[in-house]
Amino acid sequence: MKLSLRRALILFAAMIFALATGMTAAQATTNFDNAPNGAHYAKGSGEPVCTLSGLTVTCTATQIAGVGNTNATVKLVVNSTISGVCHNPGNDNVVDPFSKSVTAETSSNLTSTKNGRLVVPEQKTTATSNEVFLRTFSCPNPNWRPEVTSNVISSFTYTLTFAGFTQPAITITGP
Repeated sequence: MKLSLRRALILFAAMIFALATGMTAAQATTNFDNAPNGAHYAKGSGEPVCTLSGLTVTCTATQIAGVGNTNATVKLVVNSTISGVCHNPGNDNVVDPFSKSVTAETSSNLTSTKNGRLVVPEQKTTATSNEVFLRTFSCPNPNWRPEVTSNVISSFTYTLTFAGFTQPAITITGP
């Protein structure tokens, strides 16, 4: 498949931006065998690019032409690992370390246009913040105080699946 100059420049700019801001990027896998016959990226569009910055994953928009009246679902799942300790309030000693996996997810149903084009908007999901996590977490002893020591994204998965198909046409995993 030939890369258009515009698509190559967009990907190059995204990579330079990612390097400059410390973000990491994941590569997309497109398999139009899992899409309506004739599906292809619309002129000027290409595979989405997902970047990770802090606790936020952002995937670029795209457009897919040739899908007829077939709708799709786009989903972005972000898994993070939150670690910390529980403190004894009497002497503030660490008494119980913890590590919990947490998932944040967004999902959208997309409707093709009358011209058989699917417009896929930018997808963005932020992992659970320390503050939100601490609202629902409690140490084994209610007198102990929890403290988060790290919160990192362990993985993310972006998928676009067409109605009537069991496998995604686009899959991006990272970091």
